[in-house]
Amino acid sequence: MNKRFDGKGLSYIVRPAVQQDAKELSAVRVQIDGETEYLDREKGEGFIDEAGFRELIKRDSEHDRCLFLVAVARNRIVGFSRCAGQDLKRFSHQVEFGVYVLKEFWGYGIGKRLLNESIVWADAAGIQKMTLRVSETNERASALYQKHGFKIEGILKKDKRLSDGTYNNTIVMGRWHNRK
Repeated sequence: MNKRFDGKGLSYIVRPAVQQDAKELSAVRVQIDGETEYLDREKGEGFIDEAGFRELIKRDSEHDRCLFLVAVARNRIVGFSRCAGQDLKRFSHQVEFGVYVLKEFWGYGIGKRLLNESIVWADAAGIQKMTLRVSETNERASALYQKHGFKIEGILKKDKRLSDGTYNNTIVMGRWHNRK
């Protein structure tokens, strides 16, 4: 499922992650973590090496409630997203979504495309609910999620401590797939 998109002068492909992406994904994740405080990790925290990404890609590709996508532009990975499901029966109806895009590529619609492709997959796979967490100060992302049917389900007060010592709230959002 390689899909080509063009936006604002940039052509890129969204496709499932493959084993050969592991080394580059490790480096891209570290870079993205260091570019914004919207995400949970600081640069280098929770490091996943090439072998770790190989295992993650393998596990996700074999699990019917997981999806790992990458966005490729200018012959390199510029973003990725994951839908992570669980095997626990009480949670088997849902997946948790996360998206990551290099700051240099913000504003091209890459995050929106990764989200949309994930929603299409989840709906087709019979996933009833997608959940996510977003920093309260990330208004663009929150608005994007709401446009795609996500509703605010709660706010975690002072959930994240930033590098300057201040605290941010985290918005918990969910999207329920209504079957007809």
